[in-house]
Amino acid sequence: MDNLYDAVGGEAVFRQLVDRFYDGVALDPLLRPLYPEEDLTGARERLTSFLVQYWGGPTTYSVNRGHPRLRMRHAQWVIGERERDAWLGHMRAAVLSLDVSDEARAAIWEHVDRAAQTLVNAPHG
Repeated sequence: MDNLYDAVGGEAVFRQLVDRFYDGVALDPLLRPLYPEEDLTGARERLTSFLVQYWGGPTTYSVNRGHPRLRMRHAQWVIGERERDAWLGHMRAAVLSLDVSDEARAAIWEHVDRAAQTLVNAPHG
């Protein structure tokens, strides 16, 4: 899939994904402390613009934040297997809720799962 951003209908789909994900995170006692911002607005915007850019949309993320450097940006938090699994649980529910093709859903899931695996920086969190 050359440009998933266009194939799924653009930014609205990624915004929906991120909003559903953070709705779960907001209520999660393990993950919520990892997001210091009270209303999660900044986190929602950063993840949305990152995913939009990654999948072929506007490059707003890089313009505003530079190179993603995901491991460096997440190094200040202890991310163990429990945190990764909780994050993936909320993301899985959000991905499954999207009204997109199975191919698009699988591509999105593969990317977020791979990224989450690389961010683990502690054995048990």
